[in-house]
This record gives sequence, structure tokens and C-alpha cells, in this order.
Amino acid sequence: MKLLLDFFPIALFFVAFKLWGIYVATGVAIVATIAQIAYVRYSTGKVEPMQWLSLGIIVVFGGATILAHDDTFIKWKPTVLYWLMGGSLAVGMLGFRKNLLKSVMGSQLELPENAWRVMNWSWIVFFACMGVINLWVAFHYDTATWVNFKLFGGLGLMAVFVVAQAFYLGRYMKDDKAGAGEQP
Repeated sequence: MKLLLDFFPIALFFVAFKLWGIYVATGVAIVATIAQIAYVRYSTGKVEPMQWLSLGIIVVFGGATILAHDDTFIKWKPTVLYWLMGGSLAVGMLGFRKNLLKSVMGSQLELPENAWRVMNWSWIVFFACMGVINLWVAFHYDTATWVNFKLFGGLGLMAVFVVAQAFYLGRYMKDDKAGAGEQP
């Protein structure tokens, strides 16, 4: 459900772009993100900091796109978000000696410190690369190609990266079935 909720503004942006163009799509993305945050707040009582950050970025960069009637701003939005997320992980690790991924996911995964460190750095590099790739596509291809990349390419690369992470983390997962047949 959370994945569908996170996908909601991107899907609406894509559909609105195909029907009405970049400026209407940008307005739709702003409204959809506001609705998403309102729904999350209403249903769970809590909005994660990254969701607030995402809302702020879409309002600022989307608003600038609509007001200036220049799609350059909205094309920068994913890169800014990627770099802020990667930068937050890097600052946490380098500046505060705190692995923010472990802080967020530590209750769900039991991993050795080295695995947490590798996972954190791999996400930092992934976000940095995604920001660069977004800018390259945004400014070397037309807007329609960028929108298609934003939906299919960006999400596809994220899916491939998450699967690769799962394979890496698989070696650290404990098999509950292995001990199930043993007598105490």
C-alpha cells in the first residue's frame, strides 16, 4: 500500500503530462503530493521527514516551473531530492558517525555493522548517480523523453538497485527454517 501511495503523484504527473503538457502535469503533481501528505497524516497521524522534504521540493520547484513557465525547474526537482537524500546519509555517516539507514531500518533488519556501512554507502552512491543521470536525460533529450525516463527509467533503476541490495543482504539473513526441525 505504501508503495502505491508513493507512486501516486508520479503516476498522475505522467498521465497529466500525456494529456495536457508539462505545466498542468506540474500542478497536478503538486496537488497530488499535498493530497498524499494529507492522507498519510490523516491515516497514520505521522508524516515522515522525507515526505515533508519531498512536498517542499515539489512545491518550490513545481511552483517556480508554473510561475516562470519554464520546465527547467521541474526537471531539477528529482536531482535535488536524490542529492538531498544521499547527502543526508553522507552527513549522518561522516559528520555525526551515525548510519541513518540503520536508525530507520534497524528494527526490521539484523545486520552486522559492516553490512550496514556498505548498504549506507551504496545508497549514497546510487542517489548521487541518479541525480546526475536525471540531469543528463533532462538536458540532452526533449521533455517527453525526460518524463518517460522519470517514470520508467528512474523507477526501473531503483527496482534493479533494490534487488541487488536484497541479493547482497541475503547472505546476512538468518534462515528460521534451519533451526525449526532441531530439538532443543
